[in-house]
Amino acid sequence: MKIIKQIGIIMTICWISLVIEHVLPFAFPASVIGMILLLLCLLTGILKLHHIREKSDFLLSNMAFFFIPAGVSLINYLDILKDNLLPILVICVVSTVLTFAAAALSIRLTVFLMNRRNPHE
Repeated sequence: MKIIKQIGIIMTICWISLVIEHVLPFAFPASVIGMILLLLCLLTGILKLHHIREKSDFLLSNMAFFFIPAGVSLINYLDILKDNLLPILVICVVSTVLTFAAAALSIRLTVFLMNRRNPHE
């Protein structure tokens, strides 16, 4: 019964985010609205972590399963992908390097700021 309640909570937030998406005068993804709503509910205490813990742990541990339809649908566009293989590879390599660099710089900045705040440690 607990799992059904947790699924109901998550599905209700998803449904509310879909309603908000349709009401908004501009395009904004319902999935992002749902994550913002869930975060706000958790931060304000409307929802407690134990209300959704088991179901969210299940969804996170099986996340790869949700990428299968997207991966399979790529087969429909193999001709387009083949024609644009070089630009796609360049974009992937450059964005990966930039992401690694941004992460490394963020970590260095965080360590620097933490050491500056606590010089004795």
